[in-house]
Amino acid sequence: MIEIQNLTKRYGSKFAVRDVTFTIKKGEILGFLGRNGAGKTTTMNIVTGYISASEGRVLLDGHDILEEPRLVKRRIGYLPEQPPLYLDMTVDEYLRFACAIKEVKPGAVRAHLSDVCELVKIGDVRGRLIKNLSKGYKQRVGLAQALIGNPEMIILDEPTVGLDPKQILEIRTLIKRLGKDHTVVLSSHILTEVADVCERVVIINKGNIVAQDKLENLTRGIGESFRMTVRIAGSESDAKRVLRGLDGARYVESTGMKEDGAFDFIIESDRQFDIRKQMFNALAKAGLPMIMLRPSDVTLEDIFLKLTGDGEGA
Repeated sequence: MIEIQNLTKRYGSKFAVRDVTFTIKKGEILGFLGRNGAGKTTTMNIVTGYISASEGRVLLDGHDILEEPRLVKRRIGYLPEQPPLYLDMTVDEYLRFACAIKEVKPGAVRAHLSDVCELVKIGDVRGRLIKNLSKGYKQRVGLAQALIGNPEMIILDEPTVGLDPKQILEIRTLIKRLGKDHTVVLSSHILTEVADVCERVVIINKGNIVAQDKLENLTRGIGESFRMTVRIAGSESDAKRVLRGLDGARYVESTGMKEDGAFDFIIESDRQFDIRKQMFNALAKAGLPMIMLRPSDVTLEDIFLKLTGDGEGA
């Protein structure tokens, strides 16, 4: 189990992360989410021992990464957003170098590399220079180095960025397979990807943890309100003003023009208020025809936007 306790990182008077605390259970696939600059990469760099914390601790099965860095780092595999590749090496040379760093026993290197390369499907390019590989293969080589030494914990930062749809599906499938034998932390801005492969999510905003739970629990919490999408013909600003003025409206967000002269809005109300009749009458009075109304499911994207302050509240 990974325990992140009261993690704080300061740069002068500025906090990159502040009092971050969460745990990652053995065998779990955890989604770690946040906007750019929220503190995701700083947290992951501290967890992997790349940088030190100003305060707090990171424990892997009770071992502190600052007190026992060699032991802990050997048990963590890390794929940053930009894979740490040596482009003038062949794939095989690079992975053997990674084996030396991770202290894989010399007698086990050949079989271990064979297993890793088969898992990430790079066996056919082992003799090629890394600089001559496609983006997809470079990403696979970076993932292979993260798996060297069979680490208990694997941290993946935007592992599918820049890949084509087929490659993205292949990497997602691989992450699910890895979750059977490893603890996996996945950071991605593709929220559908996180929802597809992760069992639990932690959301960080402005250096602070704002949510950590199973996705269905987060959805249920935000789902305490009644949510619908309405399409209104006319002025976007006038429609927004009318919707915000409804009794019981908790949240209003425009999602833009969906057809000529008509805008879609997401609106939430307390469950004890059925604001549909009131909304119809108010829009009609304002000369703003309502041309579509349907209930909306709460998604991970909705949760993320709400908890990180995006969108506009009612």
